[in-house]
Amino acid sequence: MVDCSISTSETAWCPGCGDANILLALKETLIELGKKPHQVLIVGGIGQAAKTPQYINTNGFCGLHGRALPPAIAAKIANKEMTVIVDTGDGDAYGEGGNHFIHNVRRNVDITHFVHDNQVYGLTKGQASPTSDIGHVTAVQPFGSNNIPMNPILLAITLGAGFVARAFSNDKATLKEIMLQAINHKGYALVDILQPCVSFNKINTHQWYKNRVYMLDKNYDPTNKLKAMETAMEWGDKIPIGVLYREEKPHYTDKLDFLKNGKPLVDCEIDLDRISGFMNEFK
Repeated sequence: MVDCSISTSETAWCPGCGDANILLALKETLIELGKKPHQVLIVGGIGQAAKTPQYINTNGFCGLHGRALPPAIAAKIANKEMTVIVDTGDGDAYGEGGNHFIHNVRRNVDITHFVHDNQVYGLTKGQASPTSDIGHVTAVQPFGSNNIPMNPILLAITLGAGFVARAFSNDKATLKEIMLQAINHKGYALVDILQPCVSFNKINTHQWYKNRVYMLDKNYDPTNKLKAMETAMEWGDKIPIGVLYREEKPHYTDKLDFLKNGKPLVDCEIDLDRISGFMNEFK
C-alpha cells in the first residue's frame, strides 16, 4: 500500500506550510481507496506543490513549469487502468499552464487535478500569481497587483468541467472526503485547495482563511449549474468549500471505441515496421 507517513523523507517545505497537510491527506486517501503504489501516478510541474511526487511512494513524474497536464493526460490515455493525479500550484496550473488547464477541461480526460492555491509563486519568492487579490503587495509588485484575480473554479464550471470543488488545507477531514470523491469521479476533476504560504503570503494566512471558509450546507445541490456558478463567485468575508458542481458525462476514453473497449494501449503490441515507416516520411 501507499506509505502514509510523512516522516520517512525530509521535505523542502517550510514548517507550517499547508503542502504537508495536503500530502498527508492524499496518502491517507489513497490508502483508504486501497490503491497500491504501482496503480497510481502522481504528476507535478514546477513549484513547491509540484514537489509532491517526490514525497510519496507511487509512480511519479515531474515535468516543466505549467506542463504537468500533458504527460498526465498521455499516461491516462495510454493506460486507462492507472489512477492519474496531478499536483500543482496556482502559478503552475493557472499561469504557465493556463491553456493546458482550459483545454483539458474541454477534453475531459479521466484525471484528478489538485491545485495547491496559496495565491503567490512560493518557489520563486512570492510574486503575485493568477489568483492573487487586487492590491496584493509583493517584492515584485511593491505597489500591489493590478490584475483582476482569476477565479479557477468559476472558469472550470463555465468550461464544462464535471467535478469542481474547493477545499482548505487545514481542514484535513473535509479535504480527504473531497479527494475521495474527486478520484472516484469519471472524468476531469478539479479541486482548488486553499493553502497558506507561511513565508511569502502574510495576508492570506491560516487565520485569515479560518475566519472566512465555510462548508457548503448539506442541502446544497451540486447539480445546479447556475447555483454553482453563483457560489463560485463568493469571495471575501465568506469563502465556500466543498463540492460546488458535479455532472456525470462521457469522458475522453468513452468517446473512442478502441480506447473504451480495447485493452490499455500500453499493453498493445508495437508494430515497429509501421512506426519506422511513419518516421521515414519525415526524414
